[in-house]
Amino acid sequence: MVQRSRLAQVAGLSLVASLLVASPAQADQSSELAPLHPLPPSGNGEPVHQAEGLWFVELESPPTSEGTATATVEGEHEQFRAEAAGHGLDYEERHAFDDLWNGLSVEMEEAQVGSARQIPGVKAVHPVLRYEIPEVDDSEPDMDTALPMTGSDIAQNELGLSGEGLRVAVMDTGVDYTHPDLGGGEFPNDRVVAGHDFVGDDYNAGEPGSDVPRPDEDPQDCNGHGTHVAGIIGAEGEVTGVAPEAELGAYKVFGCDGSTNADIMLAAMEASLEDDMDVLNMSIGSAHSWPQYPTAVGADNLVDQGVSVVASIGNSGDTGLYSAGAPGLGENVIGVAAFDNTHIGTATALARPSGESVPYMGMDSAPEPPTSGETDEIVDVGRACLAEGDELQDDPEGRTALVVRGTCEFGAKYEAAVEAGATAVVMYNNVPGMFSGGGLPDLGVPSIGISDEAGAHLTDLIEAGEAPTLEWTEEQVQTPNPTGGTISSFSSFGLAPDLALKPDLGAPGGLINSTYPMAMGEYATLSGTSMSAPHVAGGVALLLEARPDLDPHEIRSVLQNSADPKEWWGSPGSELIDNVHRQGAGMLDLPGSIRAGTTVAPGKLSLGATEDTVTETVTVTNDGETERTYTLGHEEAVGTHGDTFAPSFNDAAAQVGFSDEEVTVQPGSSAEIEVTVAPPARDFEQMIYGGYLTVDDGAGEVYRVPYAAYNGNYQEIDALPVDGETPSLARVTECANFDGLDCVDPSAVFDQGPEDRDFTMAWDDGMPDMPYFLVHFSHHTTEMRMVVIDERTGRPVHPDRNVALQVDRVNRSASPGAYFSYPWDGTVVDSHGRVTDVDDGEYRLELRALKALGDPGNEDHWETWTSPVVTIDRG
Repeated sequence: MVQRSRLAQVAGLSLVASLLVASPAQADQSSELAPLHPLPPSGNGEPVHQAEGLWFVELESPPTSEGTATATVEGEHEQFRAEAAGHGLDYEERHAFDDLWNGLSVEMEEAQVGSARQIPGVKAVHPVLRYEIPEVDDSEPDMDTALPMTGSDIAQNELGLSGEGLRVAVMDTGVDYTHPDLGGGEFPNDRVVAGHDFVGDDYNAGEPGSDVPRPDEDPQDCNGHGTHVAGIIGAEGEVTGVAPEAELGAYKVFGCDGSTNADIMLAAMEASLEDDMDVLNMSIGSAHSWPQYPTAVGADNLVDQGVSVVASIGNSGDTGLYSAGAPGLGENVIGVAAFDNTHIGTATALARPSGESVPYMGMDSAPEPPTSGETDEIVDVGRACLAEGDELQDDPEGRTALVVRGTCEFGAKYEAAVEAGATAVVMYNNVPGMFSGGGLPDLGVPSIGISDEAGAHLTDLIEAGEAPTLEWTEEQVQTPNPTGGTISSFSSFGLAPDLALKPDLGAPGGLINSTYPMAMGEYATLSGTSMSAPHVAGGVALLLEARPDLDPHEIRSVLQNSADPKEWWGSPGSELIDNVHRQGAGMLDLPGSIRAGTTVAPGKLSLGATEDTVTETVTVTNDGETERTYTLGHEEAVGTHGDTFAPSFNDAAAQVGFSDEEVTVQPGSSAEIEVTVAPPARDFEQMIYGGYLTVDDGAGEVYRVPYAAYNGNYQEIDALPVDGETPSLARVTECANFDGLDCVDPSAVFDQGPEDRDFTMAWDDGMPDMPYFLVHFSHHTTEMRMVVIDERTGRPVHPDRNVALQVDRVNRSASPGAYFSYPWDGTVVDSHGRVTDVDDGEYRLELRALKALGDPGNEDHWETWTSPVVTIDRG
């Protein structure tokens, strides 16, 4: 038996600084690097959550925003509806899109997808992905330590910028416009000037019965995430945001909790365009995506219409490489990574009997500790992941449970300790630094998060037989964060599956405090790329205020040119720089972008898969008023290699040369320079390398262009596991909720490789007696199709009418144990979209997966798996 997996693995990164290399040449043998504090396996990363039964149907023509006539796009919509009716396609239309993306979102069973894909005029069919609201935690405001990390304080105080006259859209959970730092009073007010609620408070895309949107005109926030994001962008009061006088738009796509669907986000994008927004912030995304996903394409087209789009790159760093999400993966979108804040607002307790100070942070909905008194004796209960087979290492009944972070969710640890009788729960970090956790219920027992160092101290006291306790105090302090200024452990990795360089740059995102709904405490601490994106969105508003001539495409290049690459989290102080496909161009430097007298274009180089030396051209433009002589250079970046889900790190560096190492450019003029990049020796498998081209203007400013590439033949990465439990034939035996044949229960149980392979293709005692196929994707797949083979002949059941399922651009699985399940209802579809039942008999299903960037005409780019014999006997 196999249960739908919820596991994930660790990810990591690295980089190294170097000098200019005059000519391309293969480097000496490179070395593998080990971080001083490796990221631990999280153990709880979820598979990409497809909103089962919901699909985007993409049509052939570009949308109207890209120049297609409205009549043409509407005609394609009508043609699809007519063709679908003629072919008996069983679907329900949800939304029709024509402005930023051309197509429809529909509800239909997975078995209908192959038929929809074959209808004339259909370009692709994509799953409508589900986007979850990030977890949150309460604390006190300390944006004053985050603003200096990007120079926003200098932009405000020295350059006099405030965002006045700019409009920034916030697509999120809504905004509490009654908050005094966000205007106060009713909607709209002088700060939150536009918006719409697309779903209603009770909406939750993942909850049957609550998954029907009930839109209204009031974008009030009943979750908190959107208000927090809005405060980072533009709060003015006790908290000061990046652009405190910018006008805000509130586009509510979530209810009070749970999730939303991608088609609702696309509708909100179109609304932001209608409301004349200058910048759109989307602190939401779906991991392991493609740049061709509809939300990414829609965002790209929004940029073409003059709106700068800023989006989180994602919080899936612990699931490995290629984990970045849409819409942040969009070609024209500014995809933002997260760096940890330099300081954290914490409360303080004292360890007894040692008297050591123990800074702590509250844990989500669990009660806050008192400000006086003492805990019961602290005992070490270990990981407390009972669902993973753990047993509590000590009995916490009537005592305080000390729990180490990792492997399972915070809520699971908390519940295990409380149900065992703990009177308080103290969780300590498993990597350096403080943390605050989310997803805890209120069980009436206080819970706090402390650093790894404090956890080790309490553990030492326990092992020494000291029976330690914590004495609560009223003291609130700003605690230096040992990981401040380095990439946040949760920040997702690039590259994109088409090898585009993502993320683009980064900003503070770990432990950022900002506004929160008035009914929920007024201020809160959240961590995530959700928090880094609004720093950049607010920064774009200030940049536009200072340099209104820039268009959205130029804005990203200007920001990247002036960004500051940061040191590797794995070895702070070693002068190693973090790898390009985790931090992009580096930390946002807002004053540098505003004052920049030089532009280097393009702002980044995506070199693709390199087997030999490649040549690119960069253009250096002197935007100043005096002649400048520039010196070209190169900073190396350590790459990653090996397992996608748990990558290793190395110091393999490209050799870079320039057609001119020094160039003089007159004011208002430009110079083109050829750049040659020779990839490093292929000392490891599946290598990604990168670095920074530097342009020194001789007056104290250095401009950079990040680059990254896959080293070798990209087709060497397996799409399907070489030796794994999947793909496999299975029978569903336990499922609490079906949407048609699609089991939408994350705890579903499948009998993998069943002995009984006879299927009646009917429902029996609440379960479908039909074959299911479990598939783990080790890497992104351009196309996946299942062809039905007649066991008698060994050939497809029909030369044309033989496809059981066809899906475009499948995301990779989120962890080594995660998989997708695909049911087969006994039908096949032909190239015209006609669906028929196969006769009773014996069949095999051949799964064919076209690798990322694979050539459909090259058989070497396809991977194939053939199922055991399946017998259909409808009786």
